[in-house]
Amino acid sequence: MHTPPPPPPPGARRADGPPVRLGALVPLTRPGWTEAGRQLLAGLELGVRDVNAAGGIAGRPLELLVRDTAADPVRAAAAVDELAGLGVAAVAGEYHSVAARAAAARADAAGVPFLCSSAVLDELTDGPAQQVARLAPPQSQGWRTYADFLLAAGRRRIAVASQPSAYWASGTRILRDRLAAARGTLLALDADALAPGALCDALAADGATALLLLAGHPEPAVPVVRAVRADRRLDGLLIGAPAGQPEFAGWAAALGADGAGIPFLRYLPDRLGPLGERVAAELRARLGGAPSFVAFEGWDTAAVLAEALRTRGTDRAAVAGAWPHVSVEGTRGPIRFARTAGTGVWQWAGAPVQVADRDPARPDRFRVRHRTG
Repeated sequence: MHTPPPPPPPGARRADGPPVRLGALVPLTRPGWTEAGRQLLAGLELGVRDVNAAGGIAGRPLELLVRDTAADPVRAAAAVDELAGLGVAAVAGEYHSVAARAAAARADAAGVPFLCSSAVLDELTDGPAQQVARLAPPQSQGWRTYADFLLAAGRRRIAVASQPSAYWASGTRILRDRLAAARGTLLALDADALAPGALCDALAADGATALLLLAGHPEPAVPVVRAVRADRRLDGLLIGAPAGQPEFAGWAAALGADGAGIPFLRYLPDRLGPLGERVAAELRARLGGAPSFVAFEGWDTAAVLAEALRTRGTDRAAVAGAWPHVSVEGTRGPIRFARTAGTGVWQWAGAPVQVADRDPARPDRFRVRHRTG
């Protein structure tokens, strides 16, 4: 049973005028990370419902037009074109960096505001983009935090098992640079070319103290974790997954106890405030389980766009012009945008960053291992 919507505030007008359309890009089919897509969509839908329950945009309801990107940049760009033709005031969403980058480029060229919810690749656009803003922290910020966690834990000989992609390559560069500054080393292993047993042989020969999985879930990440956990030569090796795979229920279902104690990045504060707690409870009811940070990013996306539409109007140019002026209370703290060097977009610089893992003593519970600040 879904939690009923909150009552509208005093004086709120009923949202029954012509709808204000928003486009939503989410990965709902493979090879996209479908569990992340469902979490993102749940947050977006709940956020839109809450906006409409509070009177919408000057009495007009928000209407979400959802398009599945399947993590495909070509599909993402085509979806932006389609949604622009349908008259959306803005496009939002996306989890995968390669798809988000294609969507951002197409949206900026077409003059359609794009609020990226969850993709972190630093260079989301080739240059400064007036139409594009982002809630998720840049990859360099999060992955440097992860490298700092490794160094603080005394892990200086790091191996990465990666697959080819701009996202994984960027993450590897960030980690290598941060480790090198502290006299750490990074060994790159090809997760596609090496079978799990051969990968374990390479780790044992190198003497690595940590293995980071920069690879897809469930394949090849799950077989690699099983192989490493079963190899007594690698007892004491830390397995890590910076991209966040262990946060999702599918990880725990596939690996059980073997999936615990694997640190990952997530974008949550140590404690949620009253708004965050209320949204968390409603997301849990929708999802049938604990919401991930991706679901909170979805809700915050709807809140930001509603604030821009209410204060600046529904014209696309007005929405894009609102990025530097938006100030809204999100589920994870106050949200404001600024220009951040190296990203080309309007960026929420205050997004919280944690390194967390599943507690080996109770894999359904998360532990915070490291945080920014």
